[in-house]
Amino acid sequence: MFALIFLAAFETLAVTTVMPLVADELDGWSLYAVAFAMPLAAGIVGMVVAGNWSDRSGPVRPLVAASIVWLVGVLIAGTATTMETLVAGRFVHGIGGAAVIVPLYVIVARVYPERLRAKVFAGFAAAWVIPSIVGPALAGVIAEATSWHWVFLGVLLLIVPVAPLVLRPLRRERAHLGGDPSVAWSASRIAWSVLTAVAALGFGLAKELPTPWAAITAIAALVVVAVSVRALVPAGTLVARRGMPAVVLVRTIVAAAFFATEVYLPALFRQEYGMAPALAGAVLTGAGVSWAIASWLQGRLPHVSNASIVRIGSATLAVALVIVFTVAFFAWHPAVAFVAWSVAGFGMGLMYPRFSVAVLELSPKAAQGFNTSALTIGESLGASAAIAGTALAASAVSARAFTPEFAVTVVLAVVAVVLAPRVRPVASD
Repeated sequence: MFALIFLAAFETLAVTTVMPLVADELDGWSLYAVAFAMPLAAGIVGMVVAGNWSDRSGPVRPLVAASIVWLVGVLIAGTATTMETLVAGRFVHGIGGAAVIVPLYVIVARVYPERLRAKVFAGFAAAWVIPSIVGPALAGVIAEATSWHWVFLGVLLLIVPVAPLVLRPLRRERAHLGGDPSVAWSASRIAWSVLTAVAALGFGLAKELPTPWAAITAIAALVVVAVSVRALVPAGTLVARRGMPAVVLVRTIVAAAFFATEVYLPALFRQEYGMAPALAGAVLTGAGVSWAIASWLQGRLPHVSNASIVRIGSATLAVALVIVFTVAFFAWHPAVAFVAWSVAGFGMGLMYPRFSVAVLELSPKAAQGFNTSALTIGESLGASAAIAGTALAASAVSARAFTPEFAVTVVLAVVAVVLAPRVRPVASD
């Protein structure tokens, strides 16, 4: 599992680093935000299918299938010669990449006792450390020395030694990883997930329309998302009901704030400060390392409640994003943004494992796939909507480069701080 997360981390950070270069070469800046929003939206469908499949048949088959689909998407993107083809590859990659996460979480629930789960999720965060240190710089060097295509295609080479590491222990633990055949396939949930993904993409593409159709399309898409997503998450999620629903919603919001900011930081450094791709991507390194450190720390604080950790983490993230916005607005030295982004990573590292721990604690075995997919759906939907929303804000407001985008993420982070206390379960009263 560590190896799979390691690969996903390397691919994510490397692609984020070189995407401004890809947009330049393929004349694709109009699809820049879509290239990030597409895999996140497509992942909603992948996660719903993987969650239903894991509850019904166990996590092994959906894990293998999702991994294959993910690699096919990477191959399409890595051989793309137009931005449209690259976006199509990101679509396929998004379905498989997001679907991989759900079976991994189910495996944690089935194999590891509750007292070890926080440490297991801290191990997942630790898998980001080496990719965070070398991934952005290596991606920049590869793109400059050869071609950005090899940043994608290199992932295919890395899967060769990883596959045996994954398959052997899965076979060994097969007895613990069975599903419940009485769990039916939910065609309606899959249909709602498709509608949600389409609406999320429609929101992202709204900025390409003339006024006032851009605003009308964006509002309509948000309404459709709000209606369709209700079938994919626990009841009460949209109103932040205490316990499980609030866990899903707050993670959705912090993911939106963090990942939408991450998309634009390398672009800010490249366009406003003239940095090379390797140097512009280095800002991602600090956050990856601090994220892993914070995850290790929370795993050794079992006496601190999940709700308390989320309150601390969300406040830390909000402060960091305010500083990032200030750097963009006043054109401060980029080193300030690097430090702030490292602080943001620390806040996320504290929170993220505890969201997963809380969901597994509150989930019966037959609902582990559903609730886990709801958690990851929230992450993808929130990040996808936030990336699209920041692009829409930038097209509607004339301001210094990237300040409208970062203003949106600051607002999201503040909302997360307000809702964080509702993460504690009702039974604690």
